[in-house]
Amino acid sequence: MQSDAPEWPTGGAAGPAAPQYPIGSVDRALKLILLFGQQPQVRLTDAAAHLEVASSTAHRLLAMLQYRGFVRQDPVSKTYHPGPALLSVALSVFNRIDIDATAGPVLHRVSEQLRESVHLGMLEGAQVRFIAAAEGPTAVRVASRLGRTMPAHCTSTGMALLARLSDADIAHLYPDNELRRVTAHSVATRAELHKELRRIRQQGYSVNREGSEEGVASVAVPVPTRAPGVLLALNAAAPVHRLNSSQYRAVAAVLVEAAKEIGDQIG
Repeated sequence: MQSDAPEWPTGGAAGPAAPQYPIGSVDRALKLILLFGQQPQVRLTDAAAHLEVASSTAHRLLAMLQYRGFVRQDPVSKTYHPGPALLSVALSVFNRIDIDATAGPVLHRVSEQLRESVHLGMLEGAQVRFIAAAEGPTAVRVASRLGRTMPAHCTSTGMALLARLSDADIAHLYPDNELRRVTAHSVATRAELHKELRRIRQQGYSVNREGSEEGVASVAVPVPTRAPGVLLALNAAAPVHRLNSSQYRAVAAVLVEAAKEIGDQIG
């Protein structure tokens, strides 16, 4: 028989002391909110397994979170995603973070290591906004895109972020099959976009060659954060002649390590 009593930390080094009057349903709802910080979409079966409860119990909890705007359910896939209320809370907290202080030192170190420019980008709808940058130390380098906003599907940063979304989310962001192109090398159709996103999900990083700017190539990886709905990615950008296919995996490995460090600091 299933118990309604939640499992609480015992205090000390293991965590804070348990509250005097624990409420199991509140604890489970909070655990679900934290789950959305670990993955961009959650199925009912995922929620039930995570909470170790029956599907009917998980459904009732998700329904209440949906009612309050903390999650939303995709009408086609039936998966749950962070809702506007949860995004508002996450973004308000994120906007108070000093990105230069937390991510800046990592970006500068990676820039020196790779000898190329690096950027931290954030997904905003179908756009990516570059919120931190460190230019490479060489005379010929990719200029900083700090503060700029670009179509997500035209950049490696944006593609690394779009790959974290479901096909239903992509269809919502891109209702038309024809996509806006920044250069002749930009992804041109939604079908092409889906194909590229599948490749990114398999290999764990995205690559862009002159899709956002002639003569520029880049590699990007997602930044793992626990803030629900806050999608960040880290890229390294270089002149095309200095970044070829034989280097992609090694560059991505450096970025993955740095992205984890940034994610740990941001929370």
